[in-house]
Amino acid sequence: MLGLKLPTDPRWVNIVRKNIDEILSDHAFCEQKAAATAMSLIVSFPEYTALVEEMVALVREEMAHFKMVHDRIIARGNTLGRDRKDAYVVELLKFFPKGGSRTTQLVHRLLYAALIEARSCERFRLLSEELPNKELAEFYHKLMISEAGHYTMFLQFARDYGDRKEVDEKWEALLNYEAEIMKNLSVKETIHG
Repeated sequence: MLGLKLPTDPRWVNIVRKNIDEILSDHAFCEQKAAATAMSLIVSFPEYTALVEEMVALVREEMAHFKMVHDRIIARGNTLGRDRKDAYVVELLKFFPKGGSRTTQLVHRLLYAALIEARSCERFRLLSEELPNKELAEFYHKLMISEAGHYTMFLQFARDYGDRKEVDEKWEALLNYEAEIMKNLSVKETIHG
């Protein structure tokens, strides 16, 4: 369903199991960034009413997810810590050329968001299936379902606002590009790395 060209290396889960506190901290920042992306789309493209309405709902949902992750961090006796650059996102952004029409810029941002949500969904599925802590596994199962909905929403908006054929070609190229990125990742206790 997700269309990812390269699945996560199964060894990633082993790294995460040994570093639950790190993955929770990284996950909290991912939720913040997802909310910020939705806010940025509202600010940058206010004339797209349907998009704005969905992004308002998404900001609320992502911040609720952030709170749930943050609560788990606190319950484990930790604090959030500091954010780090996400190597996956840095590399992913290199795919998109600068400039272009407003519509092109919007479509690129929607495709970028769709792919991040798809990869998060895949990672959350692995966590839900492999973590020995059943409560945490169930938590990630619920988030996996949520991420799948976000992925399809962003992809559908890209197809609605752009030329369908061009969007699908760009999406396919982006999936292939992302597969190359993933060959060098899955070695850290981060959601995407």
